[in-house]
Amino acid sequence: MAVTKAERALVEQWRDVLSVHARTMCELDRELHRFGLGASDFEVLDVLAEGAAEDGGCAYRVQELASRVHLSQSALSRLVARLEKEGLVSRGMCSEDRRGVRVALTDSGRARHAEAQPHQRAVLGRMLAERA
Repeated sequence: MAVTKAERALVEQWRDVLSVHARTMCELDRELHRFGLGASDFEVLDVLAEGAAEDGGCAYRVQELASRVHLSQSALSRLVARLEKEGLVSRGMCSEDRRGVRVALTDSGRARHAEAQPHQRAVLGRMLAERA
């Protein structure tokens, strides 16, 4: 089966997106390391700091967070457990559904996020400007 020029261009475009993502994630991990965070850690803190959960509150259900940070529920659960152990987030049962778990930012998590945010945004600006 012959690959068309359009297909080749599409695959190259996809690989370019993957390359930018990989380079950006590596750079974010490197920059955020000094704050004791990885890129995924920061992303969870960032979503929690935005505080616009579906119910209007500032605590997110784990399922809600998983869809926002693009991690599997099991990977997110491990990450949240680690962030909780570090005192950056707290977990509690959902009042409306006792099977659900809500995650909220602690004061310490809010402070760490505020400290790291300008550095994360600078990396995004630098890495994504290269794409333009």
